[in-house]
Amino acid sequence: MKKIVLGLMMTCAMVGAKAQDNVETTVAADFVTHYVWRGQSLGSAAVQPTLGVSYKGLSLTAWGSYGLVDTNDNKEFDLTLAYTTGGFNIGVTDYWFSNGKDPEGRYFKYDAHGTNHVFEANIGYDFGPVALQWYTNFSGNDGVNKNGERAYSSYFEVSAPFKLATCDWTASLGVVPYATDFYENVKGFAVTNVTLKATKDIRVTDTFSIPIFAQVTGNPCSQRAYLALGFTLQP
Repeated sequence: MKKIVLGLMMTCAMVGAKAQDNVETTVAADFVTHYVWRGQSLGSAAVQPTLGVSYKGLSLTAWGSYGLVDTNDNKEFDLTLAYTTGGFNIGVTDYWFSNGKDPEGRYFKYDAHGTNHVFEANIGYDFGPVALQWYTNFSGNDGVNKNGERAYSSYFEVSAPFKLATCDWTASLGVVPYATDFYENVKGFAVTNVTLKATKDIRVTDTFSIPIFAQVTGNPCSQRAYLALGFTLQP
């Protein structure tokens, strides 16, 4: 499983991005005090690098997370292929975690019953004031439902950006629609992620600034709450 980030939110699907005419490359790194993903705690302080290339709405992005404090934190390496046109986006992500069915954490092991990979498809639309996104695991080390069968674990999120004072804010609400142990053993429809995030650019020079963000996340299903702080470094 995966994913409050000091760099949260890596949005691999590039929601709302416009198709560009030139090849663009992204090189960045988030540093986070706590790695929280979809209302779940996935580790303590971490560095989360991003390397991506995009052309005319098509993008390929590599993203990772590596613990800075606890060496036992799950290591993660994700690859996302996505396409965006206007407000519409669609994508497929290969998540890999160092902990999983394979105790040796081998990356190139894709055995259906022994892999640490999880494959997920997503689709969404950014209307401007509100964005909708749906995610479903379709292969790999997915969770199981109450009958012990593959759950095809899914997650749906509504997010709304707004400005307040001198910060950019985003409010998000995420739900797991049916039973799966992939999301902390959800027994049925459950609200798992209520997040409010604020970002502010701190100017360093006339041409360079560092986005700093703070985020509070509550998970009504697991009765947990998290506060995270982070910043992003990007040339």
